[in-house]
Amino acid sequence: MPNMSPKKNPMPSQDPKVRAHNFDEVAIGYTEEAALDEAMRCLSCKNMPCVAGCPVNIHIPEFIAKIKERDFEGAYKIISETSSLPAVCGRVCPQETQCESKCARGIKGEPVGIGRLERFVADWHNAHSDAPPEPVKSNGHRVAVIGSGPSGLTCAGDLARKGYQVTVFEALHTAGGVLVYGIPEFRLPKAIVQQEVDNLKCLGVDVETNIVIGKTLTIDELFDMGYEAVFIGTGAGLPNFMGIPGESLKGVYSANEFLTRSNLMKAYLDDPVTPIMKGGRVAVVGGGNVAMDAARTALRLGAEKVYIVYRRSLEELPARREEVEHAMEEGVDFRLLNNPIEILGYSNPDDRRDPRNGFVAGMKCIKMELGEPDEKGRCRPIPIEGSEFVLELDTVVIAIGTSPNPLIKNTTAGLNVNQRGGIIVEDATGKTSRDAVFAGGDAVTGAATVISAMGAGKHAAKAIDEYLSGK
Repeated sequence: MPNMSPKKNPMPSQDPKVRAHNFDEVAIGYTEEAALDEAMRCLSCKNMPCVAGCPVNIHIPEFIAKIKERDFEGAYKIISETSSLPAVCGRVCPQETQCESKCARGIKGEPVGIGRLERFVADWHNAHSDAPPEPVKSNGHRVAVIGSGPSGLTCAGDLARKGYQVTVFEALHTAGGVLVYGIPEFRLPKAIVQQEVDNLKCLGVDVETNIVIGKTLTIDELFDMGYEAVFIGTGAGLPNFMGIPGESLKGVYSANEFLTRSNLMKAYLDDPVTPIMKGGRVAVVGGGNVAMDAARTALRLGAEKVYIVYRRSLEELPARREEVEHAMEEGVDFRLLNNPIEILGYSNPDDRRDPRNGFVAGMKCIKMELGEPDEKGRCRPIPIEGSEFVLELDTVVIAIGTSPNPLIKNTTAGLNVNQRGGIIVEDATGKTSRDAVFAGGDAVTGAATVISAMGAGKHAAKAIDEYLSGK
């Protein structure tokens, strides 16, 4: 019998008062019974509008039909036909604005919990299957993939399934890109990412870490080594700053540095080699998912008080509703319609030995009001004259976006980029101005979602296959 409940099965999660002080995963995941009950809400629409909302075109009604039959492994196989990272997507994709936004059940209630079901299927497979993916017979062609984030891993996986010998080059010491250095453990456990990377290695993908393309090797040298095509999926790892006084003070971090130290450099340990902060008051400037991640990480690192400072209202906040609600439940203080104008530091000219000199002491902000919509349709924030105030702080994290790393474009002749530093591509195939060089993900678009980067990697893999096979 179909389940006609207008509401999704709720996602079990840790109690907010408990999870705010640990790095364990917040969401616990569906049981088999909850997954089956949620799957029964799917109407199996013939025109499958949900599939059109997925950047990698997962066959959603088909995998949900397998769940209804309790064939969880069959559901995983269907998802894996188009997605190289199902356990990742089930956790961090903004399904509410993609596949679930097209769901017919959402017209008179809540859509089917597609993301929650995808996560359940992937976790069930990882817990019950011991058989690794088998490599495909080599077709003799070699492809280099630069960057092991979602676009690079997707491109590598799709090409490996077609028989290509793929090498992924990663600048850091751990593969996974933003999935491991940018997303906290409590949202995406590192073991999940590692398992997805290991699956790609079983397909024959070679992963080389600690190699910075543009420094250790150039793209020209990759071609000299016998690679016939190159995919650039280096992401957008260059942090943006506000350009206000005080950003060079000690205790001011970009969100990239803050999260990387916590995720890969183990700043969460009791006696860390690379500490970020211990206790004190923290302000995170910005309103996106990265800002929520930084604020919630600061809580878990022992901050006494954490603020989100954002210049627009709650309605304009770009972060996922789920992440905002989790942050609020955990005690993050949202200072909306406020904008920083200066970061203040300690300065004791009478005692140059004062250890506080040069450190953050606070942040001067000004209150804002919303005016007319801008070119993107969002109400433009306008400062309210005479409304300045100071937040007393010990740490400031700037989370206002990132830009593509300039290293690749600065070391590769003939590669066209736009004013923001993004690599210019001809179309959805990712073909660049340089022959046999393709690009996709945040390196092209600037900071975007994991699933959109995966979609770009998938399109590029198809184009590389057509290019090298002479189609």
